[in-house]
Amino acid sequence: MNIHGSTVLVTGANRGLGARLVDELLLSGARRVYAAARTPHLVDPDVAADPRVRVLALDVTDDRSVQAAVGRAGDVNLLINNAGALGFGRALDGDLALFERDLATNYLGTLRVSRAFAPVLESNRPGAIVNVLTLIALAPVPPMAGYSASKAAAHSITQALRAELRDRGVDVIGAYPGGIDTDMLAGVDADKAAPELVAARIVAGITAGDQVIWPDDASAGAGQTYLHDPVALERMLAG
Repeated sequence: MNIHGSTVLVTGANRGLGARLVDELLLSGARRVYAAARTPHLVDPDVAADPRVRVLALDVTDDRSVQAAVGRAGDVNLLINNAGALGFGRALDGDLALFERDLATNYLGTLRVSRAFAPVLESNRPGAIVNVLTLIALAPVPPMAGYSASKAAAHSITQALRAELRDRGVDVIGAYPGGIDTDMLAGVDADKAAPELVAARIVAGITAGDQVIWPDDASAGAGQTYLHDPVALERMLAG
C-alpha cells in the first residue's frame, strides 16, 4: 500500500510507538493522519500543530466513542490499531481484573474499531488494517500471561478479519514486535528496540505489501524460530 497521499487513523497515538508511527507516516507523505487517543490532550503539541494531523478522542473500549470517531474520520483508508494495555501477572495467580482489562483493550478494542471502520475502508479502497500485535502473541512470557493471551486473541481475530476482508479490497496486516523501549515496559530488564525503528519498519512493511511484519531484529529472529518450530519459541520465551 502506498503511504504517500493516504489518510490514516492511528489509535493510541499520544505516546510510545503510536506517537512514533504518526511521525513516520507524516515523513512518508501521508495526506492526513488522525492521531487518536483516549487522552487526546496528551498528543505532542508539535505533532498536533502539523496541518496534516487531526487529533481525535477515541476510547477503543467504548462503542459510542468508536462510532463518533467513524463519523469524524470517514476518509480513512488505512487503520492502525495500536492502542494497548499491559498488566503483569502469571496464569495461576495474576489479577483477573488486569487480565480482563487487557482483553477488553487489546482484543475486543481492536475488533470493535476494525468492525466500525471496515465499511469506511471498503468505500475508500484499496484500504488496509494494521494490527500492532507482539511476538508474545505467538508464545507467552509467563509474567505477562494475561497480556500474552489478549494479544493471542488479537492475532487470531487478525487472521479472521484477513479472510473476511480479502475480497473486499481491504488488506489485513499483523505486526509482531518484540520488546520496545517505551513507558509500557519501563523497569523491565530486557533488550528493547527503539520505537522509532519499529515504527519505520512497520511503515516499510505496509508499503511493501507484507501481511506479516517482524519490525525489529529480535522479532525477526524469533519469528523464524516460530515458523519452523513453534514449541521451540514457547520454550525460549518461557525460559
